[in-house]
Amino acid sequence: VCKRMDLVCQRMLNQGFLKVERYHNLCQKQVKAQLPRRESERRNHSLARHADILAAVETRLSLLNMTFMKYVDSSLCCFIPGKVIDEIYRVLRYVNSTRAPQRAHEVLQELRDISSMAMEYFDEKIVPILKRKMPGSDVSGRLIGTAPVLSEVPGPSAALTTMQLFSKQSPSRQEVTKLQQQVKANGTGLTALKREISELRVKVQEQQKQLQDQDQKLLEQTQIIGEQNARLAELERKLREVMESTVGNSSGSGSNEQSPRKRRKAVDSTDCPRKSKRLRNRK
Repeated sequence: VCKRMDLVCQRMLNQGFLKVERYHNLCQKQVKAQLPRRESERRNHSLARHADILAAVETRLSLLNMTFMKYVDSSLCCFIPGKVIDEIYRVLRYVNSTRAPQRAHEVLQELRDISSMAMEYFDEKIVPILKRKMPGSDVSGRLIGTAPVLSEVPGPSAALTTMQLFSKQSPSRQEVTKLQQQVKANGTGLTALKREISELRVKVQEQQKQLQDQDQKLLEQTQIIGEQNARLAELERKLREVMESTVGNSSGSGSNEQSPRKRRKAVDSTDCPRKSKRLRNRK
């Protein structure tokens, strides 16, 4: 490959990763500016899925940064997986262009697959080659080359030469660097898990609050129903009293209408003997 062409391609890949990071930061700022400040209100917002996808892309970018950029800054290699950059651009453009995107795991499936494959291949195949080219490896090689001269010195520690010491120390350094990378990757994974756990806790608290509100509404409705039942019972009692009073008045008026007739008959019966006595006296 032409060296100049190789350098140009490396520069383009490195700039592409930096540009996609800046583009992601810009998209995330725009979405966060439109989201409400309260975490409980963000879950029901129309941009909730946009924020989830951008947060997942942020964790993926941090993993890629920790895996590649240490060697890129040392000018040992470039950001090799250009397909990952294209996939990140595709996800960010999809988030910006759609109002109702799909769920985060559906959108980020391809990005997670190819980025994890790229990081695994880089750690297993390319990192051991790059560590030989690091500046510290040359110094250790020179010291190891001069070790037999030092081992010729007689003494009680002649069996433990400096070559053996450096041969024992060099793999431990590699293991330490690998462990540090694993610790960093685990740390980013833990931060993502903590974020998801906090979101789930917020959802549980919201659901508990909704249940409490519903219980309060049920109590209020039962109280209202009890009051309405008491009012209905009171109205029924009043209706019965009104009906009884109307029935009593109708019976009393009937007896009053019959009493004058009886009085007239009684008067007529008392007047009859008087008239008969008068007639006899006249005769």
